[in-house]
Amino acid sequence: MATTPQPETDPRHGWVLYDDACEFCRRWVPRFEGTLYRRGYAIAPLQADWVRERLDVSNDELIADVRLLRRDGDQITGADVYRHCMRRIWWAWPLWLLSVLPGTRQVFDRAYRTFARNRYCISGPSGIPAGED
Repeated sequence: MATTPQPETDPRHGWVLYDDACEFCRRWVPRFEGTLYRRGYAIAPLQADWVRERLDVSNDELIADVRLLRRDGDQITGADVYRHCMRRIWWAWPLWLLSVLPGTRQVFDRAYRTFARNRYCISGPSGIPAGED
């Protein structure tokens, strides 16, 4: 039985996984690496070999959304990843609150979904084809 390669960092709570082929994601997610790390999360690209092997989903499904992979293997996807992280960062708490209030929750979800669906048009691809490291 083959073992799944381990990531370089072993955070207390899990990994925020982002699309490394999206220029916006590649620039912005690493800027929050220290903030996330202090709260027990590491970051990694969805295209990393260990991520692909651990999640075992199709490439299209893999890169469809930002993901949070917990140490126990559970996953959070999409707008819920942002909610999860914002709730743990004191200065982002007001944004978290807005993202969970009735009415604004749907706006937040729709805004996330629109961005995720159009992220290559908005930021342009990085030149890294999806599926390659």
